[in-house]
Amino acid sequence: MNKYELALVVNAKIEDDARAAVVEKAKGYIARYNGNVTEVEEWGKKRLAYEIQKMREGYYYFIQFEADAACPAEIERHIRIMDNVLRYLVVKKEA
Repeated sequence: MNKYELALVVNAKIEDDARAAVVEKAKGYIARYNGNVTEVEEWGKKRLAYEIQKMREGYYYFIQFEADAACPAEIERHIRIMDNVLRYLVVKKEA
């Protein structure tokens, strides 16, 4: 099992429960592909470096998880088409 980190930038204009649903859905995708979520960090609303879809702010979430090597590609495939996700990135963490 490798350690990974998923960074999500979520639309700041949606309701709190909708934002939480986006994060739960991402965690569900990790679990579906035999991953194990170890930690979820919420950084809150931050100003974006540049405008994305006419928005200047987004909510930042960082999800730490352990999974097999094939899992990140599948997670990205699903997150790419999710509504309210402005940007995402999965990186492998050093051991």
